[in-house]
Amino acid sequence: MNDLAPLRDEALSAKDDRPVKLLCKDVWKVFGEGAAAFMAKHNGAPTEEEIAKAKLIGAVRHASLEVKRGENFIVMGLSGSGKSTLVRCLSRLIEPTWGSVELDGIDLLKASPQALIEIRRHRMGMVFQHFALLPHLTVLDNIAFPLSVQGVDRKTREERARKVIDLVGLNGREQFYPRELSGGQQQRVGIARSLAVEPEIWFLDEPFSALDPLIRREMQSELLRLQSVLKKTIIFITHDFDEAIRLADRVAIMKDGQIIQIGTPEELVLHPATDYVAEFTRDVQRAKVMSAARLMRPQLSSIEYGGTIKATDKIASFAARIVGVRKNFLVTSAEGKPLGEVVPDDVIDLLADRDQLREVRA
Repeated sequence: MNDLAPLRDEALSAKDDRPVKLLCKDVWKVFGEGAAAFMAKHNGAPTEEEIAKAKLIGAVRHASLEVKRGENFIVMGLSGSGKSTLVRCLSRLIEPTWGSVELDGIDLLKASPQALIEIRRHRMGMVFQHFALLPHLTVLDNIAFPLSVQGVDRKTREERARKVIDLVGLNGREQFYPRELSGGQQQRVGIARSLAVEPEIWFLDEPFSALDPLIRREMQSELLRLQSVLKKTIIFITHDFDEAIRLADRVAIMKDGQIIQIGTPEELVLHPATDYVAEFTRDVQRAKVMSAARLMRPQLSSIEYGGTIKATDKIASFAARIVGVRKNFLVTSAEGKPLGEVVPDDVIDLLADRDQLREVRA
């Protein structure tokens, strides 16, 4: 047997070296009279007692995060956790009371009103839970509407609208009105409308939560397909951890206006930073989040392998196959370099949720 432990450890600790697209530093959103003066008086670091004594509400509290270019970054939490307020601060739909938000190094809180309008029109796309389609406009005109606001000529905006119609699978419905579409189709129009401006960063605030489960899963698949083509920087709000698992590169969990932990779904489930995160992720099936790199043994056997998988593949994606053939699977890097092997019995133990395996692999 060859000991590949160093390669396994390298795979587990791989860093994301993509440049930072959006940087949020110590952002607060405090509601109430005199909130800005209050934050200045306390130099951006008031205690909960001081906030309560001033009869203010800290909807977002000292939030800091960075989103990499091309990343699917999920912000999640229960109702009232501050996730939607935070995203509105990041896009400056509402003004943060304290802190800074930088897009490609530009501090959005210092941008002039005109500069901010241009950034929103040309560099940001936004999709919300409520589709907000204009009922008197067709699909084509709804999608082209943001371009008309930009002053783009009719021919150009319709050409671009038709391209995104094709991208989101609405061909043949260009002249339909919103009332003639299903909920999933209406959401596709909302997505297409936000893509028509060719945004660099895409904010999606619980865009699928009003949809039926089957349509919701279909739209999640559509989002993943679009991202594989467009490589947008996405900040996605949800309260559904299963949705986060499926879509996220990384997840930020919020509670009472604060970011409690940021990490990959695997890190959050296997290494929760607090009891709250542990409880939040308690019912998540580990096979959905644990990668082959985490479960694999850093060795190569002389036996014939039953299959080959990548280190980043989730256990759930190949569990049925490996248990079915009852042979070890070879684990490789993205470049095809052998890193180790996954053993069927280990997969069975994980699926059975045996404590001993979790302790060994953690």
